[in-house]
Amino acid sequence: MGGLAAAHCLGHAGHKVTLLESAAALGEVGAGIQVSPNVSRLLRRWGAGDALERVAVRPQAIVLRRYDTGERVAYTRWDDMEARFGAPYYHVHRADLHRLLFDLARPYMTLRLKSTVVAVDPDAPSVTLASGEVVRGDLIVGADGVKSMIQRVVLGHTNPAEPTGDAVYRAIVPAHLLLEDPELRPFVETPEMTGWMGPGRHIMAYCIRAKKEYNIVLAHPDDGSVESWTAEGSADKMRADFADFEPRVRKLLGFVQSTLKWRLMDRQPLPTWIHPAHKVVLLGDACHPMLPYRAQGAAMAIEDAAVLGGLLARLRAPAQLPALLRAYEALRRPRTAETQAQSRLNQRIFHLEDGEAQRERDAAMRRAMEGEETLEGSPNQWADRRKNAVQFAYDADKEVERWWREVGERTVGALAAEEGAGEVGADAEGAEGAEGERVRSRL
Repeated sequence: MGGLAAAHCLGHAGHKVTLLESAAALGEVGAGIQVSPNVSRLLRRWGAGDALERVAVRPQAIVLRRYDTGERVAYTRWDDMEARFGAPYYHVHRADLHRLLFDLARPYMTLRLKSTVVAVDPDAPSVTLASGEVVRGDLIVGADGVKSMIQRVVLGHTNPAEPTGDAVYRAIVPAHLLLEDPELRPFVETPEMTGWMGPGRHIMAYCIRAKKEYNIVLAHPDDGSVESWTAEGSADKMRADFADFEPRVRKLLGFVQSTLKWRLMDRQPLPTWIHPAHKVVLLGDACHPMLPYRAQGAAMAIEDAAVLGGLLARLRAPAQLPALLRAYEALRRPRTAETQAQSRLNQRIFHLEDGEAQRERDAAMRRAMEGEETLEGSPNQWADRRKNAVQFAYDADKEVERWWREVGERTVGALAAEEGAGEVGADAEGAEGAEGERVRSRL
């Protein structure tokens, strides 16, 4: 996602972009994904609004329920997102979003498939492919996902991964099966993101593909899975893991024929995203992988691309590049680190064991739902007005404009003694199609 968005933004800014992808083809990978207003505003601005509307679903609300009874514990409206934040909230299939980003990037990039990067010279800069070919540019943008090879080049080591103790099942059910059951029909007719919170586990489910499919994500204690978007799980084991959930959940899971299983690993914020030579920079999961509990992983990568593209659109001479890359990191790193922290918090909130802490959580969520107290600090983070404003009202383009007006024009602008020419590159491994691009671009 991040590499394609970067290819679009850098290409639109006037740079020549080559995207290196290790996979032999770009295929359909993954399941549902959430496109919040901080991203949908960018996609609309880039001209993809109509295409997104055709394949997406606008959820009316988020509803959180008790796992064993289905009792509603929390409710927050989402159908007013556009009025509040200037852009809507969508649910889509990951493959549909990937296709949309590919269509945006295609006019601006040269795509090279089966181009696995095996070595990087950060000073040249250049990358060496498995074929032995050396590809040169002026900047390498590492968008190669959670197992980033480019991250090792930037840091000199790999940022260690810490087990969360959770794994996730992902499954998609044809929506017509729900429509045929009176108990399940409301999940399609009234599209909401429905969550069931239970001891050590939770489920999130919502409609995608214009309400033709129903996406289900089930977090549970890890029992030896792997960190992968494509590893298959056992549907029977999934049903057994959630056998104590309410009858409607058991009905939903009865429709599941196959499932993907993904181990959730956590990583702390990096000390830097930029190699000291200022010719290699990281983007997306390569520098800030997100746990899924806040549904902001793709959003942060796309925001990164918009900020990097907006800054490099102002590049007039090679001497400006180091300062612009430092501005990119300064603008993005605090926001992505805070979003990572919010994701970790939701894991703890959703998975409380039955008992006093769980009852206090539920009571606080109900008070927020009923408007009996300020929503700031609510355990339902989507009911927290301050967090919503910070997360969803964010405009990556305006952040770049503000920085340029207040800082960049005076400091970086002065470095442009003469116009420069060169190439910029972005790199991502894409072994599983998640973020498998490497971009190169002419400055």
